[in-house]
Amino acid sequence: MRLDQAAAVITGGASGLGAATAEAFRARGAAVTILDRNPEGADFARMIGAAFTAVDVADEGSVSDGIAAARGAMGRIDVVVNCAGIATGERILGRDGPHRLESFRRTLDINLAGTFNVMRLAAAEMAKNAGPERGVIVNTASIAAFDGQKGQAAYAASKGGIVGLTLPAARDLAGLGIRVCAIAPGIFATPMMRGLPAEVQESLAAEVTFPRRLGDPAEFAALAAFIVECGYLNGEVIRLDGALRMR
Repeated sequence: MRLDQAAAVITGGASGLGAATAEAFRARGAAVTILDRNPEGADFARMIGAAFTAVDVADEGSVSDGIAAARGAMGRIDVVVNCAGIATGERILGRDGPHRLESFRRTLDINLAGTFNVMRLAAAEMAKNAGPERGVIVNTASIAAFDGQKGQAAYAASKGGIVGLTLPAARDLAGLGIRVCAIAPGIFATPMMRGLPAEVQESLAAEVTFPRRLGDPAEFAALAAFIVECGYLNGEVIRLDGALRMR
């Protein structure tokens, strides 16, 4: 699939990895609709020439409305990149007691169920497209799915779910000509990460095997673009982490 002929939906596209992907896809000529719960994302969307709809991926009706709005804005949906997500830090048993069940469920609702909800509704739209290849879905996992650290039980579980979802989703949608892959990024220089003290960022970067730095969101966007345009890449989870193995 050629990006310059594609209509793409990007969740969480108002900041971080999603924003970098939206900007890169627009630069390559794709039509883009950003779905993000932050209404201020509309300003960024206008700046790059994309459409915008405020969506909470954990809410079924909100996602349904957002997918319908994206189809209305672009005429069809060929590509989805799911970047919407949250990170939580809470130990299963900490000083304040057991891990809150509410926060665990909320993390899974947004990161895993939210991704699945967007995927299933977007796939229904992609199935209406013509041709042998009707769509590409790129989900965002994390190296925490494999190397989860202390305090990452909820986050790692949600991202591990995305890893486990990838192959069966690719198999389910194969007959419709829809490919599904996932990217498992390591430590990236997102706004959240840049908000940490410089010494913390440096210590995290020092753990990366090579290159010894934080990942550039543009590198995530470049991989997402490659997945879209490489027609034989399907059902795969790709680590993008500079060979980092977290301890």
